[in-house]
Amino acid sequence: MTEPPATGDRTRYDTMMTRFAEGWQREDGDSIVALFSEDAAFIPGPFEPPLKGREAIREYWRDLPREQAEVSFRYGEIFVAGPWFATEFKCTFRRRRTGEAVILRGALFCETDGDLIGEMRMYWERRAWRS
Repeated sequence: MTEPPATGDRTRYDTMMTRFAEGWQREDGDSIVALFSEDAAFIPGPFEPPLKGREAIREYWRDLPREQAEVSFRYGEIFVAGPWFATEFKCTFRRRRTGEAVILRGALFCETDGDLIGEMRMYWERRAWRS
């Protein structure tokens, strides 16, 4: 029988996700980038190529303050298997240029590298509407 993950791992991963959520909501890409290891991979969407390294990840999140407003990011229960964890998420925001409301629902799959994220894959569905 497989041992359940240590409570410490779940707490550590929950802290990572809380910091990720706070960074997105505060439009603070640097705090998001700080969660990743130097040579991490980030796959931002289901049909996008991986971004490799902190600088590429930083570039991805650089335009966040110009593009999104009123961001709300929530995540669900964290499922742990050794250095991997996964969770579902819901993110809502308003596009600054068009006023369009957007909702993303999806899942994150992460492999950790010590206390940092070595790889994050995001799979999501996006819906937008004008209010």
